[in-house]
Amino acid sequence: MREYYTITELTREFDISTRTLRFYEDEGLIQPLRRGRTRLFKPSDRHLVRQIMRGKRLGFSINEIREIIQMYREPPGEVGQLKLMIKRIEEKREELRQKRRDLEETLAELDQAEDSCVERLAELGVTT
Repeated sequence: MREYYTITELTREFDISTRTLRFYEDEGLIQPLRRGRTRLFKPSDRHLVRQIMRGKRLGFSINEIREIIQMYREPPGEVGQLKLMIKRIEEKREELRQKRRDLEETLAELDQAEDSCVERLAELGVTT
């Protein structure tokens, strides 16, 4: 395992911009070492970036990701983090289920509107 990673190495590995990494640093999610103007990322920072990216893919906000990371750093530690993660996953799952219901309802309304338009066109003697 390497001692440090550069910002360029991490941006390439995770396909993100340097600005994104700086944002995560500004948000307190990662804390690279500084050697002059150069940022050096420890393997633990690299792991955190991986976790942040995973959280973003799952639809978590930066605040939610921060909360999960903080729980790992402080008591109750990993057990608390895992329990919180399960809770957040359930919340996200329900949020997505609601969005699916909303989309299905909207699609049904669009189908109904389209059917009404087609019917009216037929009444007017226009074929589609």
